[in-house]
Amino acid sequence: MQIVNFGSMNLDHVYQMPRFIRGGETLLSGGLADVPGGKGLNQSIAVARSGAAVRHAGMLGVGGEPLRACLEAAGVDTALLVPCDAPQGHTVIQVDPSGENCIIVFGGSNRLLGRAHIDAVLDTLAPGDFVLAQNEISSLDYLLPAAAGRGLRVVLNASPIDDALPALDLSGLAWLVINELECAALSGQTSVQAGYEALKARYPNVGILLTLGEGGSVSWQDGREVRQAAFPVRAVDTTAAGDTFLGYFVGCLAQGMARQEAMALASMAAAIAVTRPGAAPSIPTMAEVRAALRKR
Repeated sequence: MQIVNFGSMNLDHVYQMPRFIRGGETLLSGGLADVPGGKGLNQSIAVARSGAAVRHAGMLGVGGEPLRACLEAAGVDTALLVPCDAPQGHTVIQVDPSGENCIIVFGGSNRLLGRAHIDAVLDTLAPGDFVLAQNEISSLDYLLPAAAGRGLRVVLNASPIDDALPALDLSGLAWLVINELECAALSGQTSVQAGYEALKARYPNVGILLTLGEGGSVSWQDGREVRQAAFPVRAVDTTAAGDTFLGYFVGCLAQGMARQEAMALASMAAAIAVTRPGAAPSIPTMAEVRAALRKR
């Protein structure tokens, strides 16, 4: 079974801050790290470190070669990356002393994914294979129905949320992966539980995976709900927590694991990731995750 990630890739500029900066003020940063990131890149690495094979598709911009190298070092197949003349996507990330973050994303080459490349990649897949995507790339309005129409299992990470995403037809997804804020934006509800119920009713044939931070996660598919508690840890940097969770979840499902096991492994992987600085470098291997679960 194949996994292809139409994944964003960013050069992350991570600033350690005493607090998040407010409008009109200037603050000194306590440190700067330039590291590989982007939701797509992080998720591909998490899939690979879960033990599953994954190919990363998308547009490689100017300055992005370190990102290709990072993917390859993690065991991700990069043959589906297409070089282009646009600047590589990047982010500016503030991290406060509690490990919380806020992020500015410049799309760059990630916003140049076109239909011809999408079709060429989809032609290499067979029904039942996984396609993973995030809202940091372009052409989702074409990619999602095109992949679903071929019988592929499409997993959409609805992040970052924007005004265009709720207008897309999501009924062909295998899994819609959201956090609390995205749940509210997509459902139009003010409470998380009401939003979750509304999305279940709106998309009865779509699996819903809702991450709840310290509240753990809950998933619903085919009338069955599975809940997973979070593993308490002292957070250093939460930047890649959601990406780690999602990559592990998809990787574990592709390896034939049951949903409960996939969620438990994904939850522990995310817990380990937040105890380490950075995005991609913080993602643990499956051996580390299983060892941590045994200690619990």
